[in-house]
Amino acid sequence: MGLFDKIKEKLFRSRENVAGKMDTLTVNTHQLDDDYFDELTDILIMADVGMKTTTEVVDRLRESCKRDRITTAEGARDALKNILVGIMGSEPLRLASPMVLLIIGVNGVGKTTSIGKLATRFKTVGRRVVMCAGDTFRAAASEQLTVWAERADVPIVKQGEGADPAAVVYDGIQVAKARHADILIVDTAGRLHNKAHLMEELKKISRIVSREYPEAVTKALLVIDATTGQNGLMQAQVFREVADLDGIILTKLDGTAKGGIAIAIRSELGLPVRYIGVGEQLDDLQPFEARDFIDAIFGGSQHQEG
Repeated sequence: MGLFDKIKEKLFRSRENVAGKMDTLTVNTHQLDDDYFDELTDILIMADVGMKTTTEVVDRLRESCKRDRITTAEGARDALKNILVGIMGSEPLRLASPMVLLIIGVNGVGKTTSIGKLATRFKTVGRRVVMCAGDTFRAAASEQLTVWAERADVPIVKQGEGADPAAVVYDGIQVAKARHADILIVDTAGRLHNKAHLMEELKKISRIVSREYPEAVTKALLVIDATTGQNGLMQAQVFREVADLDGIILTKLDGTAKGGIAIAIRSELGLPVRYIGVGEQLDDLQPFEARDFIDAIFGGSQHQEG
């Protein structure tokens, strides 16, 4: 099964919701009038694209239809999808060696699962990986990460609950160096209700990495749960204030009927989606492809759907 087919299969809820509404609108539209654009606006907002981004997208579509003399709803849908693909872009994460990958996000979004899947993915392409349990605040966080480390068959560095996260990261760096690891993946605590503390913690971790592992390329990826809708945009805004984010991992796409939050985050915050999670299996974290993603959500007659 190709990536597009896999995403399409996993996003059946999205397709029933968004693509189904797009199909109905396309079939019932005889001219691209204000009613058409109003209905399209409603569909995009319901898909979690957000008011600001939706308004900009619909305005651009109006101009595109006028400029390119598009008169059919099918043509308008293809033009809409091209606009959305252009907004999203496909920017795969460039792996380096050595590299430190800080995984950030609130509890419950799928951070631990994403780390396990990333470790598996990197190991599959021949990278030496070490995990680091830097979330010492949440009970059982390191235990959960240990399960994933065992599944991925990679070493894990951890301390007891309540330990200083920066100290755990320090240990992780020493192990990564000793094992000549390519990638050190660090779990971090996600306590949005105490932004100042979170900021201090992340800064301290960054200082340790800079001091102890200056040769490593450091990237921070924010994990967002696709089912949280516009709340995901708020989380991304807050975390962007406290950390230098390199992009997002969008999880639980198989559990949402929407998925448009990724478009809002990319458009409003400029954060590219690096990976998407479409299930519980180890290989269900996939590099993001804008065309596959937009085609899977919005349906239509693009080449992949033939």
